[in-house]
Amino acid sequence: MADVMEKIVSLTKRRGFFYPGSEIYGGVGGIYDLGPLGVELANNIKTAWWKNIVRERDNVVGLDSAILMNRQVWHTSGHVESFADPLVECKNCHSRFREDILPKSKNCPTCGKNDWTSARMFNLMFKTHIGPVEGEANETFLRPETAQGIFVNFGNVVDTMRVKLPFGIAQVGKGFRNEITTGNFLFRVREFEMMELEYFTFSEKAEKDFDYWQKERMDWHISLGLRKENLRFREHESDERAHYATRSVDIEYNWPFMGWGELEGIANRTDYDLKQHSKESGKDISYFDEEIKKKIIPYVIEPSIGVGRMMLALLINAYTEEKAPTAEKGESETRVVLKLRPGLAPVKVAVLPLVKDEKLIKIAKEIYKDLKKEWNVIYDEAASIGRRYRRQDEIGTPFCVTVDFDTLKDKSVTMRDRDSMKQDRIKIENLKKRIGEELN
Repeated sequence: MADVMEKIVSLTKRRGFFYPGSEIYGGVGGIYDLGPLGVELANNIKTAWWKNIVRERDNVVGLDSAILMNRQVWHTSGHVESFADPLVECKNCHSRFREDILPKSKNCPTCGKNDWTSARMFNLMFKTHIGPVEGEANETFLRPETAQGIFVNFGNVVDTMRVKLPFGIAQVGKGFRNEITTGNFLFRVREFEMMELEYFTFSEKAEKDFDYWQKERMDWHISLGLRKENLRFREHESDERAHYATRSVDIEYNWPFMGWGELEGIANRTDYDLKQHSKESGKDISYFDEEIKKKIIPYVIEPSIGVGRMMLALLINAYTEEKAPTAEKGESETRVVLKLRPGLAPVKVAVLPLVKDEKLIKIAKEIYKDLKKEWNVIYDEAASIGRRYRRQDEIGTPFCVTVDFDTLKDKSVTMRDRDSMKQDRIKIENLKKRIGEELN
């Protein structure tokens, strides 16, 4: 299965999904830039998440809090004291690794020796300073999660949006973790984007709501095309849970490079965060329950997933090699195709003139400009039509529209389906409607 990952990494760089960060200067470990197709895929995933979490629900609102926050936020939340991993150093080559992810042999992945220092806890937050003077008073951190921005704005949202329990606040934003060991492409990186929901509820309903969100999140993953057999729940043991959680469950994916591992985490954070911020800030961060005429501190259920890790799961799930016929009779070749759900595909339609003919090009470009008003569309006239089909298969484009010489007579085009390779003849005037129906 390792060769599958090599192929996916090669394809995604070659076709403009991801680039190593600062590559011309040797790169930065655990940092990737999104290329033109990667941006489209990421935006489609975020749109699907936002639609499911916010738009389709009456009791969830959105937020976009700042990356930089008052340093006291991170002391109050416990991140300064508790957000750490065990770090060990090889005494032979001085490479450093997380102790809990060393191979079973405990041999150094760099030099092969088994001679380590004692573990020490390494805080994963990036430090920075606000203002021109560096000093402890001006020190803060790049956020390792977006959740704290939601908690400190809890009172603002309650006051301005008149929400009633239970309700959620959703956010998509950047997070930063100074990971000791990065690797496996997008699986563990230092800069990433998160999709997080903080669902505030009554303490006595927290377990029921936890079960509800488990099912909701699993159903969402399956709705995006992830195979059910490659997904499972795993309950955290008590010594695995974060300091704020009474219950944590991972939705795990069966990764080709490691087997089962976390895709999304769901945690019952209880009332820990709101209580801590209320206590340390001196501000009343509570909710007035009209029914019992009393102030309460809600419990919080938190589903949280990284955009990059979701992208990686979808690409692995979609990557397919299969035999396909060539133009030569009786011959076939292996085609690579990303079988992404059409709504997630970075490019929705490719418009292709059959050959470089002035009349065909004119019609094709008119169609291209019209479709581009609705979707991300590519126009391509370079190389044979077969090679252009293969290029679109490789990046997951669900539909190719070909303008040929018959188009000049019947005002119709050929629409090719990526997965079945079936070709239908469609009137140009009906094309936009047909594509819209297929994408929905």
